[in-house]
Amino acid sequence: MKPTPLVMILSKKAFCFFAGLLLSLCMVPSAQAQENEDGSRPEYKRPNFKTYTSLEDALQYPDSVFILSLKGKKLTSIPEDVFKFKHLLVLDLSKNRITELPPTVGQFTDLVELDLSYNRITALPSEIGGMRSVRKLSLNRNSIATLPESIGEMSSLEVIELWDNEIIELPASMRNLKHLRLLELRGILLSDEQHKEFQELLPETIIQMSPACNCKTR
Repeated sequence: MKPTPLVMILSKKAFCFFAGLLLSLCMVPSAQAQENEDGSRPEYKRPNFKTYTSLEDALQYPDSVFILSLKGKKLTSIPEDVFKFKHLLVLDLSKNRITELPPTVGQFTDLVELDLSYNRITALPSEIGGMRSVRKLSLNRNSIATLPESIGEMSSLEVIELWDNEIIELPASMRNLKHLRLLELRGILLSDEQHKEFQELLPETIIQMSPACNCKTR
């Protein structure tokens, strides 16, 4: 017996529904992570897509690039071609020689993870606040002393890694980071007063710091 047109229409709708549901389950987790039953926040997990490690290869399929790792490529700046990937979710530029970020980083509005650790960065541009989907920001092993006030606009941030930098203060705007679960500041000489100030600024955030040392003045 041949299916009636109505049955065929319903079958197509059912197929589209389940296909859409499956696709949504495979997409990147929501920036606003849900709390576990014990009240803690789940660990950040990198989206599960193919990782491109060659810029040349990635440029052949710009609309299919979600994760790009240019780690250890001896880069001194962010290649302009990186901004051609409109669906980029993860950008790993760690272990390079990058000294500064261009204002255009604010164009990465869909990025959920940015790794700039092990570079030579001394400051972040105010435009970084435009990256409102970033959940994990890794800046370990740089020479950053202060963060821009605009970092408080990165409303999805859950993890900020800053160990082994030159941080002496945190901007007041960071109290707006309602989802910030972890701030990593180990390897930085901070006084008892700074320890107290940082904890008061972010009372709901786990702040990992080395033992206080009053040998460094502001």
